[in-house]
Amino acid sequence: MSSNTRATASTGRVLTIWTPEDKAFWEREGEAIAKINLWISVPALFLAFAIWQVWSVVAVSLPALGFNYSTDQLFWLAAAPALSGATLRIFYSFMVPIFGGRRWTAISTALLLIPAIGIGVAVQDNTTPYATMLVLALLCGFGGGNFSSSMANISFFFPKERKGSALGVNAGLGNLGVSVVQFLSPLVVTAGIFGIFGGEAQTIVKNNATVQVWTQNAAFIWVPWIALASLAAWFGMNDIADAKASFAAQAAIFRRKHNWLMCVLYLGTFGSFIGYAAGFPLLIKSQFPGVNPLAYAWLGPLVGALVRPFGGWLADKLGGARVSFWNFVVMALAVGGVLLFLPKQGAGGHFAGFFLMFLVLFLTTGIGNGSTFRMIPVIFLNQALKGVDPRDAEAVARATREGNTEGAAALGFTAAMAAYGGFFIPKSYGTSITLTGGPEAALYLFIVFYLLCIAITWWQYSRRNAPMPC
Repeated sequence: MSSNTRATASTGRVLTIWTPEDKAFWEREGEAIAKINLWISVPALFLAFAIWQVWSVVAVSLPALGFNYSTDQLFWLAAAPALSGATLRIFYSFMVPIFGGRRWTAISTALLLIPAIGIGVAVQDNTTPYATMLVLALLCGFGGGNFSSSMANISFFFPKERKGSALGVNAGLGNLGVSVVQFLSPLVVTAGIFGIFGGEAQTIVKNNATVQVWTQNAAFIWVPWIALASLAAWFGMNDIADAKASFAAQAAIFRRKHNWLMCVLYLGTFGSFIGYAAGFPLLIKSQFPGVNPLAYAWLGPLVGALVRPFGGWLADKLGGARVSFWNFVVMALAVGGVLLFLPKQGAGGHFAGFFLMFLVLFLTTGIGNGSTFRMIPVIFLNQALKGVDPRDAEAVARATREGNTEGAAALGFTAAMAAYGGFFIPKSYGTSITLTGGPEAALYLFIVFYLLCIAITWWQYSRRNAPMPC
């Protein structure tokens, strides 16, 4: 059957023929199907990020509710979802080719109901043990795990020249869940919007006045949307037959040098984004006690999320390696700026400068997220096609399938490794403050890491005659 007459063969929601690199197929029907799957994937991933980062807001609110937790314990609650989410991503990375993207998206989204309902119940009682809160924080890792499977799934639907933009849209709009949860939570807790179904109000003292809040709403507000997104994924998305692969076939990435190098680079971009987002409210509260952190913290993740699709698009136009290299340079300089505006020995400091430097950091994490994620599928596809005779259509098709399968697995696995940044960054703040009285030691460590990322990107990918230009 020629590419001009081939129709999409499907069985139920399974696409048995899927050839996005065939331009005629793509223009005729592939693009429309891919976009449907992308636009269902986006809200599901948005909700995953919202649940993953809900503790960045809830942890700040607990002392006022009468929960007697130390500063380090609060940083642990903000960091724990990233620890479990990163670990789950390792397994989620390989789920789409085993179970199918539609099935796995629906199931993994529905699992978000467990921590959403659990947190809503637990915060209504300030005698809830810290261990219970820590378990609930770890269960929010379900949201973190979803990113790896979501990105792997979407990568199968788009041709090479569109992967950067598509993955940027999926991740960028999905990342908005971080900002929205930090912006929306302080608003929804001010009213009993769920009536008798939402539980009783809690009484707190704010600005020397006694007010009522419904802190449980910060978690409950997501429950109906999670249910809807799960149903939309089940009934609206597709599984791709050619995307099926065993764990053994995907595990080939562990023998690929570039898988491990890209783990480091993506830790520098996405790991920074999710880590800074998780720790930003508590860092503001600890360094500038007179500032309301929830009035400002949401702006950083918003900037990083919105610019991520632009980072993917820019990488498609200029090359992922070139964009990533200069992005890491700016990141290192921005951390230096944060250090410049921090209070010294608990005095002084300049919040406006501190906040501006963090906005630059979030901007660069977003651009870098898009550019590094564009690099990964291109690297693995080019590696698979190396040495293949372009006139041998069967060999090209086989190599393309292998490259796409490995690229999708690498996307998921590097995302898993990067998510540990969401644990290490806020935990580094907490440890540095405990040991030295301030976060400076952690920030200097971040600069050293960005310098390592600059060196890897230049040597392996962006310099003239680099081993794997991309």
